[in-house]
Amino acid sequence: MLTKKEQRLRRARQTRIRIAQQGAVRLSVNRTNQHIYANVISGDGAKVLVSASTVEAEVRAQLGGAGKGGNKAAAELIGKRIAEKAKAAGIEKVAFDRSGFAYHGRIKALADAARAAGLQF
Repeated sequence: MLTKKEQRLRRARQTRIRIAQQGAVRLSVNRTNQHIYANVISGDGAKVLVSASTVEAEVRAQLGGAGKGGNKAAAELIGKRIAEKAKAAGIEKVAFDRSGFAYHGRIKALADAARAAGLQF
């Protein structure tokens, strides 16, 4: 019997295999109860090109201090921020890697915000 985390990681592995075959730059998202993290990773998976998360000092100040990184508003802010950073680095198209998390709630909020800010996936 697989644990909840093992099931999520198994789903994530399948997605990453598919994205690796495409050779696409991927937008990888991870969430914890307190924070949400987004990284744009190179096509070969060797390098993090840009990243954004709710642990950054600027973001924490915008959200109003500690304990505010685990909600939809925080996810939307990170989505917008990662899209802006990616565009500044010359990245327009990415493959969305939700790391086995359901496309719902904070993950969906981040994806929608990144799309709205001009990132294509």
